[in-house]
Amino acid sequence: MTLSFMPFLDWIAFIWFLACWIGYTYFARFKQKSTSTIANQLEANRVEWLERMISREMRMADISSIGILQRNVTFFASTTIFIIAGLLTVLGSTDKAIPLLEALPWIEIDSRAAWELKILILVVSFAYAFFKFTWSMRQYNFAIVLFGAAPSESDSSKDKSIYIKQTNWLLSRASNSFNYGLRAYTFALATLGWFFNPIVFMVSASIVVAVLYRREFYSATLAALYNASHHSNEKQLSDNG
Repeated sequence: MTLSFMPFLDWIAFIWFLACWIGYTYFARFKQKSTSTIANQLEANRVEWLERMISREMRMADISSIGILQRNVTFFASTTIFIIAGLLTVLGSTDKAIPLLEALPWIEIDSRAAWELKILILVVSFAYAFFKFTWSMRQYNFAIVLFGAAPSESDSSKDKSIYIKQTNWLLSRASNSFNYGLRAYTFALATLGWFFNPIVFMVSASIVVAVLYRREFYSATLAALYNASHHSNEKQLSDNG
């Protein structure tokens, strides 16, 4: 099977898309080891939360908070199923969809195979998001069990330290899985630019990387999370997110 069913520039755009998605994922994972990010700052905030939870006798509010986080993930997982079903429906209606879209301005469809490949890439992107969301949901389930098994204030400091470390590790994994699912959403939206032309596709993927980078490393949200646990060295807040 040859790759001639799609122009060379489209393959370059697809490779650029993969480089942006995979490259940014590894870059962010490496960068957060030495720089404050939303992910590692949340870990510090969760330590304070768990320390205060252990000191409380009534912990229903804490367990309810985890339940709210889990429901948010469940919503995205359910929504993703509907998106995948819709995309598969479009894929099965290719003969009707292509003539309809060709009548629209600025839409480029080189061949039936190219169209189906683009739809399949969207399906794979949302399928990846679905698996990340469901794994995050299960990890939050496990965290609810750990919250119910939290040590009391009278337990040894070693037991409390081990509990906080392991519970925070599990919550970090759940949060990261949810984040990867959301990232798949944003890159899948960038893929929509491919239906116009490969240049728009590459620009869209680059914009997604820029937006993700700013939000995770330089956003006002990060500054607020940082200030909540670093009261003596506050960062400047702004109204730009």
